[in-house]
Amino acid sequence: MAERLLVRALKGGKSTKILTLNGKRIKKMPTALGKLTGLKTLDFQNNQITIVCPQLSTLTQLTFLNLGNNLLEEVPEEMKYLTSLKKLHLFGNKISKFASGVCDGLQNLVLLNLNNNRLTWLPEELGRLTSLMYLSLNCNQLTGIPRTICFLKNLTELYLNYNLLSCIPEDIKYLKKLQRLSVARNNIEFLPEEFCDLKKLRLLDVAGNLIQIFPSGEITARFIMNQLKEKNSFITHAIEAYPDIKTKMSQGKKCAICEKSFLTTWLECVQFVRPSKAWKISKNLKLIPLRVLLCSQRCFCHRGPNIFGIA
Repeated sequence: MAERLLVRALKGGKSTKILTLNGKRIKKMPTALGKLTGLKTLDFQNNQITIVCPQLSTLTQLTFLNLGNNLLEEVPEEMKYLTSLKKLHLFGNKISKFASGVCDGLQNLVLLNLNNNRLTWLPEELGRLTSLMYLSLNCNQLTGIPRTICFLKNLTELYLNYNLLSCIPEDIKYLKKLQRLSVARNNIEFLPEEFCDLKKLRLLDVAGNLIQIFPSGEITARFIMNQLKEKNSFITHAIEAYPDIKTKMSQGKKCAICEKSFLTTWLECVQFVRPSKAWKISKNLKLIPLRVLLCSQRCFCHRGPNIFGIA
């Protein structure tokens, strides 16, 4: 069956765009791949491949490659020649290392799936994957997140569940576009305050770690209060175990400009408002001074003309 599919693909020559040979018990990649230089999609999932053939490096138009559930022991050097590759699946292998220079040519890669492998470390060159948006490293043996990952400026989703991580680096703050971070089932004991710089973060999963307390500091307090306001299920559930922190968070104030919660007032102001008809005050009063609080200089700069700071 695999042979027939390959022969059919070879008849198409350079015009063949897709080749799917998953679940065919293939042990060796066919060298005839070198004749299919027009391939866009190549799927060898669920086979018994231990090494890739050198001809793979000729598939420079390839945008999708799936080698999941095979027997590879490293991310092979041939990958660096796949300069058009956008999605690379290598899950479910025995990968414990990256071949030297493998990331050099993968400048267009947006998705990398290395779930269920044997990685104990990640090379610094991973930081060269400047287009990467999705990185999944679940179920490996990683003990740390290399600093270089924190400079993948386009990364929006990062998955590191079921590893051996003990901490999250402070440089996590540089992942400005990160929307989803999942580090469940590790050995993490605390969250760094820099975590609160992740303004676009929408999903955070730290279930099954060793976190005993929330990180201290005003920035973190603001993050927690605003996550509670947005009904973040993890934060809402976790804070129940810490009544002192819950009480402290309940004492938060609301900024008159951005309406976000905070603990420490940045500036006390006076706002002049027109009195409501329901107020029992003199009808001669056209404006009433009210005490309002602001959370930052940014909000002060965006205040309306009727708000004045109190020196």
